[in-house]
Amino acid sequence: MKNCFKCEKHLPLSEFYKHKQMKDGYLNKCKKCAKNDALNHRGKNLNKIRAYDRKRGSRQTPEYQRDYRNRYPNKCKAHQKINNEVRNGNLFPMPCEVCFSTHDLHAHHDDYLKPLNIRWLCSKHHSQWHRDYGEAKNP
Repeated sequence: MKNCFKCEKHLPLSEFYKHKQMKDGYLNKCKKCAKNDALNHRGKNLNKIRAYDRKRGSRQTPEYQRDYRNRYPNKCKAHQKINNEVRNGNLFPMPCEVCFSTHDLHAHHDDYLKPLNIRWLCSKHHSQWHRDYGEAKNP
């Protein structure tokens, strides 16, 4: 148990973010207060934050993006097809096939020439799948 210095509530440690530099290893304000502070900061500095995001932009140059699309045309077309289907409401993310998580889902292709034949995997299990089996067919 720990006290939040913002809301002054006595809460379990699970309600605090871990922080290596704090004496007990946890931040001194609860998750709820930390989220409120972040939202308030964003609201007060929205124009500054948006300008920073626009300036930073994509970290990949247009040349790199063009070269990637040329090297992996089937992969890019399959990703675009899935994105369009989800955007248009024709395809809905399903829970991860391994852990049934509904957070941070990826549409995994076993074969990029079959763009709608996908399996839904969370980020963790998608990475694991590629470590175990490598790249999909027909990139």
